[in-house]
Amino acid sequence: MNYKVLCITDRSDLPETELFIGLKNAGVDISVICNPTGNHYDRLARSGITAYDLILNTRFSLSGIQYLKQHLQKHPYNILYCFNNKAASNVMIATRGMNFKIATYRGTVGNISFASPASLTTHLHPRVNRIVCVSNAVRDHIIQMNFFGKKIPPDQVVAIYKGHDISWYRQPPADLTEFKLPKNAFVVTFAGRNRPHKGIDYLIDSARYLPPDTPVYFLLLGRLEGDKKLRAKIDSSPFKKNIILAGFRKNAPAIFAASDAFIMPSTRREGLSRAVIEAMSSETVPIVTDAGGLPELVIDSECGFVVPPQNAKAIAAAIMRLFTDPDKKHQMAMAALDRIKNDFNIKTTVANTQKMFEGMLLND
Repeated sequence: MNYKVLCITDRSDLPETELFIGLKNAGVDISVICNPTGNHYDRLARSGITAYDLILNTRFSLSGIQYLKQHLQKHPYNILYCFNNKAASNVMIATRGMNFKIATYRGTVGNISFASPASLTTHLHPRVNRIVCVSNAVRDHIIQMNFFGKKIPPDQVVAIYKGHDISWYRQPPADLTEFKLPKNAFVVTFAGRNRPHKGIDYLIDSARYLPPDTPVYFLLLGRLEGDKKLRAKIDSSPFKKNIILAGFRKNAPAIFAASDAFIMPSTRREGLSRAVIEAMSSETVPIVTDAGGLPELVIDSECGFVVPPQNAKAIAAAIMRLFTDPDKKHQMAMAALDRIKNDFNIKTTVANTQKMFEGMLLND
């Protein structure tokens, strides 16, 4: 089947960029409108994909709408795929009176509602043909929404995991001597921002349930040093000397590879955590909560542990299970690597995206 696709995005990350390249290599006639300051823009250009430069700073950009309108009048696309809210809302205005199939991408649970004007101008706009969700948790949330009997048809919402390749993240283990850890240190790493739904407080509280003198050390990666409430929380912990704010690190996968476990203690809203995927690709055992799409990544007790949200005691128990059983830890680390390699690879994402495009053209 021959058809033309235009993807509208911002600073395309690596999995997104490789999706575009994979679609082109699979025979899809694809073009991209994106922000030229993205880290992977050159990779996109080298692939031979036609990329048009556009920076959309707001959801209603007059110059962006005008550019999109003129561009779409000149180019006969069949499908427009919008990868963020700014792209979607500007496309909805620019395409008024035009005939395109439109897909939008949704990467997180929540913050979408029939009562929200922002949602009605993006994913819930009546001209959207497909809402592509990064996980089944995101899809389930959308199809379960009910506003006075109004629902989204289930066949309009599709879950397609964002695809990866473990080679993107495989790095030699980092040297952790800068953190002055003892030789017997059992290192548990976290990476992310300190937002309420990330659950860092429960990670810190979990130390209270560890046996005294257990050599467990927590490395918290991210721009967290200036967070006064977080520092106060750490200072009140009996394990405060074992909790290290390591700052933002460009070599996070290397630090994951040097760690014994990676933890994502989210309370809600997780779509499909890239940090967890990077850790699993680095042969590091994940401990995650049963929040959003996290349990879709981690099979409990097989390639990591899934614990209840907001449960510091359960986090501590999972840490101790790994600490006391090195053989089990190694077995689960290898299973985590295989989980990403086999079930979240970029080739599957490309194939599922092609299937979605063809379904939009044949069935809608």
